[in-house]
Amino acid sequence: MRETLLNFLDDCRAHGNQTAVVHWRGLRTVRWSYARLASCAFQFARELEKRNIGGGDRVLFWGENSPELIAAFYGCMLRGAVAVPLDLKSAPDFAARVQQQVSAKLLLADESQPQLDVPRLAFSSLADLKHSDQPYTANTIKPTDLVQIVFTSGTTAEPKGVCLTHRNLLANITPVENEFRKYARWEKLVHPLRFLCLLPLSHVFGQLMGIFIPQLIGAQVYFRESYKPSEIIAAVKKERINVVVTVPRVLETLREKVKTDVSDKQVRAAERRHFLRNWWTFRKVHRQFGWRFWAFITGGATLESDTETFWRRLGYAVIQGYGMTETASLTSLSHPFRMQQGSIGKPVAGQEVKLSNNGEILVRGENVSPGYWNGGAQTITDQQGWIHTGDIGEFGPDGNIYFRGRSKDTIVTAAGLKIYPADLEAALDRQPEIKASTVIPLDGPKGTEALAVLIPRDDRADLSAAVQRANDSLAEFQRIRHWVLWPRSDFPRTIGTRKVIKSQVAAAMKTMADQPSKATTNEAVAPLSLPVISRITHVQPSALNASANLSDDLKLDSLGRVELLSALEDQYQIELDEAAITEATTIGDIEQIVSRGKSEAVVYPYPRWAMRFPMTWIRPIVYHLFLLPLTLIMCRVRVIGAERIPRADNVLFISNHVTDVDAALILSALPWRWRLRLAIAMSGEYLRDWRYPPATLGWFARVKAKVAYALGAALFNVFSLPRQSGFRQSFTYAGEAVDRGFSILIFPEGAETKDGQIQPFKAGIGLLASELNVPVIPIMLRGLFGLKQRRQFFVRPGTVSVTFGTPIQFSRNHTPTEITRELEVKVNILATDNTDNTDKNR
Repeated sequence: MRETLLNFLDDCRAHGNQTAVVHWRGLRTVRWSYARLASCAFQFARELEKRNIGGGDRVLFWGENSPELIAAFYGCMLRGAVAVPLDLKSAPDFAARVQQQVSAKLLLADESQPQLDVPRLAFSSLADLKHSDQPYTANTIKPTDLVQIVFTSGTTAEPKGVCLTHRNLLANITPVENEFRKYARWEKLVHPLRFLCLLPLSHVFGQLMGIFIPQLIGAQVYFRESYKPSEIIAAVKKERINVVVTVPRVLETLREKVKTDVSDKQVRAAERRHFLRNWWTFRKVHRQFGWRFWAFITGGATLESDTETFWRRLGYAVIQGYGMTETASLTSLSHPFRMQQGSIGKPVAGQEVKLSNNGEILVRGENVSPGYWNGGAQTITDQQGWIHTGDIGEFGPDGNIYFRGRSKDTIVTAAGLKIYPADLEAALDRQPEIKASTVIPLDGPKGTEALAVLIPRDDRADLSAAVQRANDSLAEFQRIRHWVLWPRSDFPRTIGTRKVIKSQVAAAMKTMADQPSKATTNEAVAPLSLPVISRITHVQPSALNASANLSDDLKLDSLGRVELLSALEDQYQIELDEAAITEATTIGDIEQIVSRGKSEAVVYPYPRWAMRFPMTWIRPIVYHLFLLPLTLIMCRVRVIGAERIPRADNVLFISNHVTDVDAALILSALPWRWRLRLAIAMSGEYLRDWRYPPATLGWFARVKAKVAYALGAALFNVFSLPRQSGFRQSFTYAGEAVDRGFSILIFPEGAETKDGQIQPFKAGIGLLASELNVPVIPIMLRGLFGLKQRRQFFVRPGTVSVTFGTPIQFSRNHTPTEITRELEVKVNILATDNTDNTDKNR
């Protein structure tokens, strides 16, 4: 029987070297074992002891999901310190107000936060602590001791700090653990289970599903910050994920992504068919996600019944959890093998749940928080110990709870009848013309009525017909008589849980209440992209105008534009192409892009098959038997500084670019072990034209192009690095290659020199070097430009030289721009450095 959460550290040590956490960090993936998590927790506890931080002291957590955050969470528990987690995207003024309340003694954050006058320690530094990693003898920890203070604002309320104890959290974890024991023998057949957690660990439900529940079964947890549907699907398939833990909004966007492969007729026909037949019918979708994926776990907001039905008919389990931060995130949980359509599950064992006279859900039990933080816990329950959730629900005959909506959102008509917006939204969202909807109260001459705010799937959608069909499924008093068109691709939503912020929608609609049936104009709603642009450019929203362009007015370079593009995609879960945002793009252009919700991406080839067996065996054999001898016959290069190449597992080679045979010459100059595991970046435009030759070419030219692509990928392991757009995907591929044990060769000039001089480096090389976090080795090719001008293909040995520079390891403090500038300097220095006499011909 667990008395405190510290018992989980014993489990960590028992699981040993099994993988616990996998974190996408930049372009790389970081893997931590359970043993390493425990060791880092012990070291961090000693660091807190050194700083005299102990029982009751508060520590602010402000960072992305990571194994270091989990270790620090346990380290605080060992010392009796209280964690105060902040969402990564929290506004600085919000963090400052939290600090005013909790008076934390330490801030854990990778970025400097000047608005917080508190000592800071970077999460990234926790892996390098020099303290002993042996088990730490914890202070006396009691079940009633505080573990954390979670500040939550919901969709409208002023932020409050919810106090949670060991007992609160264990009250929800223990019933799940007891239920799992009934099925433990079956888990061995699929061990280890892999969870992809898309919820922030600053939320309690994210902690339960990202730290504690997986640890009960020795599962692996994968953390990813991106909400982009394409990236989620790719990650699920690549990492063979079993369960995705997320919020309902992500299920809706994933549904939109796969609907092109599923017809409405197929989904309707799947209702009464056997599970296995549906798997076969929707095999194309299952192939996209991978065959090991089988379930979604969702919580934090209401899941539309239509979305739930869609995924279940495709053959996936949809497990819902319901609760609030004040109840340690769980009040009810649906059973994965006994789910009821539309239900948020049965009450968690050990909790009491009942409905008040007006249908409000009341909860009592050891999971209920002792209160809100205000220099101490202030009680939040009534005299009988019940907490009033503010949610309206119903009990089914089988004991399952059915969520009806928030009591404060309930619309009471002039006749005294209650309209629950969730019912109307469900009816609207079932209509194929409607992408999303939200219902808010509208004050009219006849009292309060429902106003539906709609987002169409496309500009041609007949929303009047859609609203009429929705009304046909509603009672007379529920029917929608007023609706407006929201002119953006999504509603404003909360961080993390992605709930619609109805207060902002209502404020925007206030000026249109007298014309509810007409579409809104662009001036009716403040551009949704402004908060994102403001965050990236550090310019106040009030100072931004539609005509401002990204380069001259907002001073965004190519890397800044990529950062903006990624932020827009994550915020609104849309797919954008890099070519859509250029130096001349204005804020008004961005708003149109966001409103459309997508732009067509340019497709470039990334031959992952070239990094797998049997190519990893065939390539070195063919190269050393045929290609290397041919290269040496044509040009035996003089090699300088080969001894500088470290024995590290992976490096990033960068070189000046003179001819189209540069890569082959560098390969011949490398020690043999480096030739076997090298991926070479090549013009994405060339590779695209080879892989997908234009239809205007003759059949022989198309075949020739495809053969050139196949040989380049197979024998030289080349991959696309576009010059114009799409290099984010190229960088992702480079990260995968490094994770597979390959080094990377890139020509940062982006094109062959025209005059023999080194051209300015593209800014992207700094970002790539920073995100890969491997040593960078500069290379200088000499003697090639004259041969290129004379079109001379066979030369005497030593005419051409390849010089390897000293490896450079950049710290996290270097910006991509600084890295680009320094690398360009290093290559230019090699171009003039003739002092090294250590060389040989190859």
